[in-house]
Amino acid sequence: MALWNKFLTMGVLVAALTSCGGGGNLPVKGQLMRPDAINAANYRATGLPAQFGDTKPHPWEGRTPATYAVHGIDAARYQGVIDFDAARRAGISFAWLKGTEGGDRVDPAFEANLAGARRAGVPVSAYHFYYFCRSAEEQARWFIRNYPRKAGDLPPVLDIEWNHTSPSCKKRPDASTVRQEMHVFIDAVTAYYGTRPVIYTTVDFWRENQLGKLGNYDFWLRSVAAHPQVTYPGARWVFWQYTGSGVVPGVGGEVDINAFNGSPEGWENWLKARQQ
Repeated sequence: MALWNKFLTMGVLVAALTSCGGGGNLPVKGQLMRPDAINAANYRATGLPAQFGDTKPHPWEGRTPATYAVHGIDAARYQGVIDFDAARRAGISFAWLKGTEGGDRVDPAFEANLAGARRAGVPVSAYHFYYFCRSAEEQARWFIRNYPRKAGDLPPVLDIEWNHTSPSCKKRPDASTVRQEMHVFIDAVTAYYGTRPVIYTTVDFWRENQLGKLGNYDFWLRSVAAHPQVTYPGARWVFWQYTGSGVVPGVGGEVDINAFNGSPEGWENWLKARQQ
């Protein structure tokens, strides 16, 4: 932690470089840079709000992300230290930050960016990345231990998806067991924070585990190639992650950008109803 704080003070941490996308001198995931290391104006993308960019743009058919009024980000250590004042001025209305994973990991950027978002007045909360080789009870305790309840924060998030790259856990429970474990985690988290978590997932996980059977939850769905109504037909969703290669002022490197499914007034009403 002391070493990480030193890097925060310096404003730059260069980790392992990757060869994937971006072009030019763009920082990519896996390379932590200062928030001013990227200019969104250089990466404008059709279909996205004008103030944001995308390093891997593609044509959009049907309703585009730009037609939604309320946008936010989700981030982890890969984005480094975020300038939330700049992000808020650019139109970022909310942020979810990776807090924990499994039963023994905390994201090293979590505390700094959580504090930064709160100072800037950006509604914020944490997400937990689910690990199928630990019990749901243990993971809920770990999340709660590392993210104390804060009045006014967004609801927490359960990020549940197949982790194809995990070197230590290849377990894939059947759909019924997955949903049972989710209920255990959700119930424990709801009891502590006083509000039900939002559920983030991906197309394959949604389909293979029949998450439409889970119940009346607020779903946050990843769909970076098409609108959710195409990739999740009939699903009720509240948040849409529409790119994983976004460019946002104040954020170093590529970042996930999300839209709220509603108007600014709808967002304010949802926020009031769902804050901790």
